[in-house]
Amino acid sequence: MTVLEPFGARLRTAMDERGPLCVGIDPHASLLAQWGLNDDVAGLERFSRTVVEAVADRVAVMKPQSAFFERFGSRGIAVLEDVVRQARAAGTLVVMDAKRGDIGSTMAGYAEAYLHKDAPLFSDALTVSPYLGYGSLSPAVALARESGAGLFVLALTSNPEGPEVQHAVRADGRGVGATMLAHLAAENAGEEPLGSFGAVVGATVGDLSSYDLDINGPLLAPGVGAQGATPADLPRVFGAAVRNVVPNVSRGVLRHGPDVSALRTATERLAAEIRNAVGAS
Repeated sequence: MTVLEPFGARLRTAMDERGPLCVGIDPHASLLAQWGLNDDVAGLERFSRTVVEAVADRVAVMKPQSAFFERFGSRGIAVLEDVVRQARAAGTLVVMDAKRGDIGSTMAGYAEAYLHKDAPLFSDALTVSPYLGYGSLSPAVALARESGAGLFVLALTSNPEGPEVQHAVRADGRGVGATMLAHLAAENAGEEPLGSFGAVVGATVGDLSSYDLDINGPLLAPGVGAQGATPADLPRVFGAAVRNVVPNVSRGVLRHGPDVSALRTATERLAAEIRNAVGAS
C-alpha cells in the first residue's frame, strides 16, 4: 500500500495555497429539483459531477455527504466512487462525510471502506462519531496513520440535539465535548505542520471561549452560509485557532447551480471572504 504524506501536512499545504474553504456535495432532493434535475441516479450523477467540474480545482477540500448517495443503493455508491476519484484527481482533498462510529471489528470494517488506500471509496479523511467512547475509534485512527489519511471527530456540533451529549459533564468535571478535543490534541502532539486528527466544531455553536481549540489539528466548521454564520464571524468564534479552521459551505455555493460559471464565481467570492476574515495569505 502506497503511503501518502500525512493528511494534516497535505491539508496545511492546500489551505495555504487555495484558502481553507470546504465545499460540500449534498445532492438532496430539493437541490436536485432546484437545478431542474430528477431525483434519480441520473440527476445525482449530473449534479455531483457538475459540482466537481466547477470547483474541485480551486478549493482545498470537498466533502460529499454519503447519505445522499446511499439512498440510491449500489448505483448511488458507484456515483460516489466516481465523484471521489474525480475530485482527488483535480487536486482537492476529499473528506467523506459518513459519521461512522461503532466498536471492534465493525469499526475496523468502516475504516477499511474509507481509509484503506486501495478501497474504492478511499478518501483523504473521514468524519466519525466518538459517542461509543473515543477508544472505539482506535481502528480508524490506526489505519488513518498507516495510510496517510485523517479523521474529523464530532466534538461540538451545531445541531440543537448536540448539547444533550456533547455539553454533558463527566464525573471529573470536564465536559464530553472538551474531552474529545483533549483526545485529539494528544493524537496530534508533536506533528508538523499540522496534525491529521481534527474536530467538527460548528461555527454556530455559540461561545467557545471555555474550550481549548488548540488541538494542533484542523477544525471542520459547518454553519457558514445558510445556517447563519458569516466569514467575518470566524475569528470571533474560533479565536487563536482560526488559522486551522476549515469552514464548510454547501447550500451557500450549491444554490448557484447548475451553471458552472455561477458556481465558480460563488466559490471564488466566498473563498476570498474567508481568506480575508481569517488572515490567510
